[in-house]
This record gives sequence, structure tokens and C-alpha cells, in this order.
Amino acid sequence: MAQNAVFFPDEFLAQMREAMPKNLSFEAFIDACQRPLRRSIRVNTLKITVDDFLALVAPYGWQLTPVPWCAEGFWIERDNEDEFPLGSTAEHLSGLFYIQEASSMLPVAALFADGDAPARVMDVAAAPGSKTTQIAARMGNRGMLLANEFSASRVKVLHANISRCGIANTALTHFDGRVFGAALPECFDAILLDAPCSGEGVVRKDPDALKNWSLASNQDIANTQCELIDSAFHALRPGGTLVYSTCTLNRDENESVVNWLLERYPDAVHVLPLGDLFPTADQALTAEGYLHVFPQIYDCEGFFVARLQKTAAIDPLPAPGYKVGKFPFVPMKTRESHTVIDAARRVGIEWDESLVLWQRDKEVWLFPKEIEPLLGKVRFSRIGIKLAETHNKGFRWQHEAVIALANPAELGHELTSADAQEWYRGRDVYPGNAPSQDDVIVTFQGFPLGLAKRIGSRLKNSYPRELVRDGKLFANRSE
Repeated sequence: MAQNAVFFPDEFLAQMREAMPKNLSFEAFIDACQRPLRRSIRVNTLKITVDDFLALVAPYGWQLTPVPWCAEGFWIERDNEDEFPLGSTAEHLSGLFYIQEASSMLPVAALFADGDAPARVMDVAAAPGSKTTQIAARMGNRGMLLANEFSASRVKVLHANISRCGIANTALTHFDGRVFGAALPECFDAILLDAPCSGEGVVRKDPDALKNWSLASNQDIANTQCELIDSAFHALRPGGTLVYSTCTLNRDENESVVNWLLERYPDAVHVLPLGDLFPTADQALTAEGYLHVFPQIYDCEGFFVARLQKTAAIDPLPAPGYKVGKFPFVPMKTRESHTVIDAARRVGIEWDESLVLWQRDKEVWLFPKEIEPLLGKVRFSRIGIKLAETHNKGFRWQHEAVIALANPAELGHELTSADAQEWYRGRDVYPGNAPSQDDVIVTFQGFPLGLAKRIGSRLKNSYPRELVRDGKLFANRSE
């Protein structure tokens, strides 16, 4: 395997020599950093079981090696990697898997280590969405997941990934993560703070990741991380779980940040050790009970994960000084709700009691029920999923609702591979056997691609323009 030409500052190497446990080889660390990163994927269990996914992709000849800490995660090797992008496979386009680095699956594994499904979860730094979608899958699309992203340009990418994966229980916000302790005190059962960091662990993916590295910069970042973890801790209810993680390797941004929280609230927090998270976790376990993953241990990116429990309430922060503004949505009345539910069912869209109908002018939305106590406390960029727009003749069902809520088993119209590719290219489809109904959920491999309108022998394409794909799509299956 070819070596990456990684840039290593001398001070970084000196710091790593000091931080690395004696049982690990520094030469093995350097070698691992210079090897290209192994590709890995996570099966989206909101749409398909792991066993069914493995059976579906078996004809491709992919070599899939299980990731020890994530039952849905696999390292993947493919023969046609260069000529055919993994993101252009039918299974990726329909949201059956997410391309996610293996070590980044660790924080969510730690968050759900006791097997419980918390009702209210926050992902403080969510984009592009790998951990958010992993959390939503572990929640079974129930409860409420607040996904926050400070970078405005990344919120759109975050929503696109949430929509592709068929997620309905998420609310998006766009804030500096330091606001939540004051704005939403003791509101969450579990919080993931995958903190912005110096990114020392990602050199296998980005050989120039350390070009702007400095000890002073690391300390500045660590100061911000302390403010973020303090805010997250205030937003956590007593008894709740906080996972702090980074993709960096120095102790200043990792152990020291967590230890700062422990010293600040000695009677309100304790460490939940991660030595039993998976069979070989002890190889990365620190004396404190955290996982400090150097890249040579599991042949992945460098990562740090700590799991904490809030054992008592703490003094609240001063109330925020901002005004949220008037909330533009109102709950839908019972009679109108029944009309929407019945109309949606006729085209194959259904949901359960964990989602509630709200409306804004002619828009119909589904909000996760668990969001309701948070309304009016912060400004949301987006809540739940947009279900439909009303018009004179009924409802115009939205793409994201079809992807998340469609039950195509009864009313779906299965496309051929050629027609499915045309659909993703934004073109109308002319199937050999036109469906009988006017609004029809089109599927491929049994999974919904969107909603089409039948016009004669043509199925009018409603695939969102911003998602349209060009180039080669779908791999050929080997017989």
C-alpha cells in the first residue's frame, strides 16, 4: 500500500512521544499515520437490517470486515474503487448505508453503551451527519434528537444526509454550542460533544492536516472545548450521559478537558469507564477509563472518547439575554389531522404517535413529540420533516417525507435499474407497466426513491433538483 507524505511538526512528534503509552511503538505510530486510511461504511438500520444488507450487496464481491465497536460498521474493500465511487451505488443513494470512518463510530457506541434508548438527545457539533444519523438509527427514529451545527455552510449538508437516511426525529439548530447550557438547562437525557479540535488524528485522510499545527493553537482550542463541555454538562439532566470525543491525539484537548470538568464539578460527575465497550477496548484504555485511540492500535483514524454521567444537579447559568421570536407553527386540529393522515395513507405514507402534525400557512410538518417542551426556548432552523404543502386539489407530498415514512410494500412501483438511474438523473421515467394510481411511490430494490405523478404512460420526476446526479450510477452485479 502506498505511503502518504504526511507533514509532522517536530514539536508534535515530541508531544506524541510523551503522550504515547509505553506499550505502544512510536515507529508503528509513524508508519500507521503514513498509510492510506481504510474505507468503512455503516449500515443504516432504519432502512435495512445488517443481515439483509449483506445479502443484498453479496453479488458485488465487496470484502466487508466487521468493525469491533459497531455491529453495523464494516471496513470495505472493492475492486472497482477508482472507476466507480461508493457514493454512486444504488444502496448509498437510497440511504441504506453511510460512508463513515470506523473510529468515528466509537462516540455513538459509547453513548448507547448501556443499551438504553434515551428520549431526548443532543449532538452539539453535528455536520456532516455521520454521528447524527448513527444516533437516530440507535434511537429507532423515536424520541427527539437535536442536531446543532455552528457552521452555516454545513447545515445544508447535514440536512441532506438526514433526509437521505430517512430520519424523522431530528431538529436542527445553528448556534455556537456554548449557548445550550443557559438556553436548555437539564433538557437532555444524553449528549454527544464531538468537539472541534486540532484534527491530529486525521492525517491518514489529510496528509496536510498538521500544516498549521502549534502548541499555542492547541491550547486555544482546548480553552474553547472546556467552555463547550461546561455548556453541554449544564444542558444534561441529572442521571444523563455525556460523551466527549475528538479526532485529535494530544492530552491537552482530550484527557485534560475532561479532567477540567471533573475538577469543576467534583460532586456532580463521574467517569463511566469504557474498557468493556468492545472485546479489545482495553488496548486503548487510559488509566482514567477513557479510550485514547492511536491509529496503529486498530488501523484507523486517531480518536479520543470519554463517557461521563451527571450524578447531581448543578447551579444554573444566567438566563440567555436573546429573544427567540414568535414561533410560526401551530398544532394541527384533530379533524384536519385525520384528513391529512387518511390522505397520506392512500399514497403509502404512514407514521406513529411519536410524530405530531403542525402547520405553517399551507405547509404541513411532522414534529417529534419530544420536542414540544423545548419550543420557545431556542430558535430552530428546522424541526422534523416537511410532510406536504396544501393546494386546491389536496396535498403535494414532500420528498423527505416519502424517503422517511413511505411504506412501499403495498403501493410502491418498482423501477428497473435503468429507470432508477434515470430517476436519480432527474429525468421522467417511461415504465413498461404504468401504475394505476396517479401519485405513486417509485422504488428500487424495494426501497423508496421518491414520489412520481402518473401522466399517461409517463412518471413525472419529482426528485429534488439539488440532489440530481450525473455520471455513472450503480455497480453491475457479478453473477
